[in-house]
Amino acid sequence: MTPALKVENLVTELALRRGVLRPVDGVSFHVDPSETLGIVGESGSGKSMTCLSLLRLLPKPGGRIASGSVVVGGRDLTRLSEEELARDWRGRRISMVTQDPMTSLNPVYTVGDQVGAPLRYHRLAEGMRAVRAGAAAVLGRVRIPSPESRLDEYPHQFSGGMRQRVVSAMAIACEPEVMIADEPTSNLDVTIQVKMIDLYRKIQEETGVAIVLITHDMGVAASICDRIAVMYAGRIVETGPARRIFRAPAHPYTRALLDSIPRLGRKSRRLTALGGQPPDLANPPTGCRFAPRCALRVAKCAAYPPDAALGEGHSAACWLAGNEADHAA
Repeated sequence: MTPALKVENLVTELALRRGVLRPVDGVSFHVDPSETLGIVGESGSGKSMTCLSLLRLLPKPGGRIASGSVVVGGRDLTRLSEEELARDWRGRRISMVTQDPMTSLNPVYTVGDQVGAPLRYHRLAEGMRAVRAGAAAVLGRVRIPSPESRLDEYPHQFSGGMRQRVVSAMAIACEPEVMIADEPTSNLDVTIQVKMIDLYRKIQEETGVAIVLITHDMGVAASICDRIAVMYAGRIVETGPARRIFRAPAHPYTRALLDSIPRLGRKSRRLTALGGQPPDLANPPTGCRFAPRCALRVAKCAAYPPDAALGEGHSAACWLAGNEADHAA
């Protein structure tokens, strides 16, 4: 099967006064059609910068893709002109659901105008009547009741959960091959989170879209993702099927993330906190970047480990993966 999205050795640089940072440093992954890949990790691990890099929406000036490739539909998006990327790809074949819909939606334009904008820009609907009909249809697909009657309402007239549905509607309006969802449930109540997860499942069933889900919530990742990539300090340290990641984590950082999740009904189990801080990306440590915080570190952690293949598409960038780390769990 040809991946809907294939990322290879992606490096993103930010030029700041204190030096050049690489928030995305050699990242590689792929997502197949109708598959959901979750990218998880602490705040500052490079998750959101990765998804911005895929669409080339980097801070200006100072942000750039230094090397690597992002392939969708057989084309490397890093080599396209900005004009071609905006006209034929961004929003059309690869789209994004932003983290905070209240700041993403323009308060002075109606919801109908904003949902219809991708249809109008990419010329999938001609004329006001066709654009409104298309916008209403998309709002209906994200389960907004009476969509026709809500086209002329403004974002402040929608609840938080409904605003999230609106930005999701904008992302799927052009039926893209790839949809990036950046923390789509982080500002929602738990009950609304469940509804949004169910919505994304149904959208995927209907359209076959490949989803890249960015989250720090391991519970959300477990409930919707087929595969998971764990990111730390700009690099992916472990990737594999979601069930294997949760049942048999191979990287000490992944294990630390899972150990920090409270377990209901286990009052005798002490909650484990991950000590230390992520490294300064302007001056990252040599070798394994997690080594300064790792209780299992050994001398050879001073050199960066290769990915250890653990079977069934599971791999981890750890010298101990598959041997000593299993016994120390």
